[in-house]
This record gives sequence, C-alpha cells and structure tokens, in this order.
Amino acid sequence: MLYEIQTYGKKVLRRKTEEISIIDDTIREIVSNMFESMYAAEGIGLAAPQVDKSIRLFVIDLSPIDESESKRVFINPKIVAYGDETDEYEEGCLSIPTVREIVTRPTTIRIIYQDLKGDTFEEEVDDFLARVIQHEHDHLEGILFVDHLSKLKLSLLKKTLKKIEKGEIGVEASENFEL
Repeated sequence: MLYEIQTYGKKVLRRKTEEISIIDDTIREIVSNMFESMYAAEGIGLAAPQVDKSIRLFVIDLSPIDESESKRVFINPKIVAYGDETDEYEEGCLSIPTVREIVTRPTTIRIIYQDLKGDTFEEEVDDFLARVIQHEHDHLEGILFVDHLSKLKLSLLKKTLKKIEKGEIGVEASENFEL
C-alpha cells in the first residue's frame, strides 16, 4: 500500500516521535509500505513522520547509488556520537519537493537501533550513509533539512516553502534520490 508523503507545513513533520514498544506484524507492514512508498517517490530514505506516523522508525535503501548497500530498517534509533569532521552536500527531501540546498553535517556518527526482529545494534557509520541517517533521524525529532540553513538561505526559499505548504507544489515535482 502506498502512503501519501506528507509535505512541508504538515504538523506531523514537526512533532517528536514516540518509541516503538512492540515490533510486531503491524510495524512490519508499516515498514513494507514505507519501502513501497519510498520507491514510488524515487527516494532513498523515508521516515515515519513523512507518512503521517509519529513513531521512531525510518527506512533507507542506498542501492540505487551504491551497489554494495541494501535495504535497511532503523527502529528506535539514537545517534549517540558525532564525529568532529564535517562536509557539505546538497540535500533534498521528499517532504520538501523541488528544494535542494547545501547542508553541513558530521561525516561520522555512532548509532544504536533495533531491526525488525527486535535485535539491538550499535554501529559507527560514515560518509553518505551517515548523512542519510542524520537526515532521516532529524525527521524523528521534528527537524527538517531546511532548519540547518542560514536565515538568509531560508528567507530566499520562503515563497517556495509557502507554495509547498499550500499544496501548489507536490511530491511528484521532486527529482530523483530525495531523502
């Protein structure tokens, strides 16, 4: 089942999410539908708030960009450490169609999360995967990538963001590989 991608201005995108207490068939179905919705929208990452679910869950599949990567599920993720080095990269977001801006983020993070079996993992990740995880994790905290921009950049995007909020620009306008 395809979920509707929530766009800029929707309250669910600004709420902190709730921990998932039980990983059951309902959660597995949500994950399956999130992957289906992400692929349909040509994304590489999707967080539960983007599909109107205020729970601590996101999915990532970098295989369209990196053949060594595959589908990944992050349940109740917590970023517990950030590296000192940063880099810049132009990010986009399925919830903010047509907008792409340079965002500075740490290049390395340490994350603790659960998988669909309920097993807990602690992992250090770097480079593009670290960036995508940070982007999706931000969604779970009610943060959007535009929140990382300067006031000047944000003021230049004001008209576009208003159009997205009013529904004048939709998800179908996005470019490939949005987060």
